[in-house]
Amino acid sequence: MTEWLIKGASPLGDDPVDVLIRDGAIIEMGVVDAPGATVVDAEGLILLPGLVDLHTHLREPGREDAETVLSGSQAAALGGFTAVCAMANTDPVADTAGVVEQVWSLGRDAGYVDVQPIGAVTVGLAGEQLAELGAMASSAAKVRVFSDDGHCVSDPRLMRRALEYVKAFDGVIAQHAEEPQLTVGAQMHEGVVSAKLGLAGWPAVAEEAIIARDALLAGHVGSRLHVCHVSTAGSVEILRWAKRNGWRVTAEVCPHHLLLTDELATSYDPVYKVNPPLRTAEDVAALRQGLAEGVIDIVATDHAPHSLEDKECEWSAARPGMMGLQTALSIVIKTMVESGAIDWDGVAQRMSRTPARIAGLADHGHDPAVGGQANLTLVDPNAEWTVVGAELAGPSRNTPYAGMTLPGAVRATFLRGRPTVLDGKLTEGVSA
Repeated sequence: MTEWLIKGASPLGDDPVDVLIRDGAIIEMGVVDAPGATVVDAEGLILLPGLVDLHTHLREPGREDAETVLSGSQAAALGGFTAVCAMANTDPVADTAGVVEQVWSLGRDAGYVDVQPIGAVTVGLAGEQLAELGAMASSAAKVRVFSDDGHCVSDPRLMRRALEYVKAFDGVIAQHAEEPQLTVGAQMHEGVVSAKLGLAGWPAVAEEAIIARDALLAGHVGSRLHVCHVSTAGSVEILRWAKRNGWRVTAEVCPHHLLLTDELATSYDPVYKVNPPLRTAEDVAALRQGLAEGVIDIVATDHAPHSLEDKECEWSAARPGMMGLQTALSIVIKTMVESGAIDWDGVAQRMSRTPARIAGLADHGHDPAVGGQANLTLVDPNAEWTVVGAELAGPSRNTPYAGMTLPGAVRATFLRGRPTVLDGKLTEGVSA
């Protein structure tokens, strides 16, 4: 196997070192001389553990017109990720061992990132009957996170049963927090802007009520709850309360909720339609503070590609969702690093170590160290790039950042010691 010598990288922003990689592992760090090794010039680059996304929609099987496991894996690698967790709302739904094993196998064949399927909590995402949680957990995919994302498990008795069931294998229920009776017909955040535009509102309390309920259930059962795409200031306070009580509750925030606000809906451009919706500037500030404090544990993309016909239409008919894998790190740099709210170690904590731990991905989320598996990302902190939808990986174009100039650029991504991205461009991947 080819040896790779990364020259002059700064691990987590610390002093530059050379990193020698052989047989998928880091075998030496420091000042390294390795004749014959393929050299990657990393002077001025930050070396991070490979990023891990706990919330990705890869659309396959069923909506390959919007994304495939291959195209989504390529987008992830270009964004600096070495592992992604694929949500269950495919067609057919990933609610059986057979479907999650199919997605897992497609990820292995693609070879750009490790694709870890997330299983559905309920059959068909219908919220009526528990799916085959145990069978998915014991399958080749070894599912540990379950979510009906896109739908809330709104029945409290069913949610309690799910939390109790996954305790047997230390699994996690990841909840899409949305009380459906409060969001019927909702089109955007309920507030001043929605009233001005005459669009039905999605009130913050619909999210907050479910988070509070489920935190209480998780505390009662003693099980692990993960809250998807937190979007309101009130949710941050509820999470702070849950953590004070010592309950096993974690939460994520998406890059778009750290930057964009509901004011963008005044354009009526459906690219800004997302679930949960873009909120107010006050919510954005609270989310950033919650992430900096660790009340919100991680950043997750909620990468949701859509076909042109599902987005290039009137607002009310458009499907909610935004692409995010290739822009996530840059948005975190823009909103959190450049402001001084977190440093590069904080980026690694929120985008690699903690999501890997929540998902149970033992081979990911480890800082560069001798003897460790070489899942790594090299980032140029001084670079800027302009987002062009047509240049993003995959068939979809629904990025809310088109035309925006963002800081930081991924220069290389290594999966098990082999590059999936070099000089910012895809290689042939790393088949398992």
